[in-house]
Amino acid sequence: MSSPDTATLLEDAADRIADISRADLQIILRRAALRLRNAGAVSMEDDVEETLRDLASEFGMTRNDTIRFIVREWMEKNTYLPVHNLDEDGEVDGTA
Repeated sequence: MSSPDTATLLEDAADRIADISRADLQIILRRAALRLRNAGAVSMEDDVEETLRDLASEFGMTRNDTIRFIVREWMEKNTYLPVHNLDEDGEVDGTA
């Protein structure tokens, strides 16, 4: 059985704020603070940041989603990840 994630615990605490003990609330808030502190964004040089913003805008994605997309594409093209091949006999709805 897996334990609930921090977001679920926070939502549950918010739903029953009058019933939750101070100690439990402190534990949940400390876990949330620790996760936020450790989830720091990847920082880049100014020219790379500017290009990322431009690409994110062009792709209609967030900065983090753009970084994920770029890294995945790079990993697939350099064979670190398997490439998704299209089945020659499969349906493509007019696109390939």
